Amino acid sequence: MTAEAAVVLSVLVAFTMALVWGLLVVAAQIQCVDAARTGARAAARQDPAGAVLTVTREAAPRGARVTVGRQGDQVRVTVVARPPMLGGLPFEVREEAVALAEETVGAAKEEGREGG
Repeated sequence: MTAEAAVVLSVLVAFTMALVWGLLVVAAQIQCVDAARTGARAAARQDPAGAVLTVTREAAPRGARVTVGRQGDQVRVTVVARPPMLGGLPFEVREEAVALAEETVGAAKEEGREGG
């Protein structure tokens, strides 16, 4: 009876640890989504680059890598982070948000009026 209890207990502990690990990964992913969206909004408003990085890092998980880029009239913010307490595992979560720069939104409306 004792051997079976030891096996069942170790399986329950492993299962619980897997659930906790999964919750940590999901929480880090949600933080990355929020941080990328926040950074993309700030970059689309033409906030200074330093302010965009600061606001994005504040919303991101600790130690996250943030990159901000622009391609044409779109700004792109990428947040990559390792889930907390899982530093030994080679696992990262990554999220990217894209927004249209605000100066191009008004320009697109004006072009539509001139052409019509």
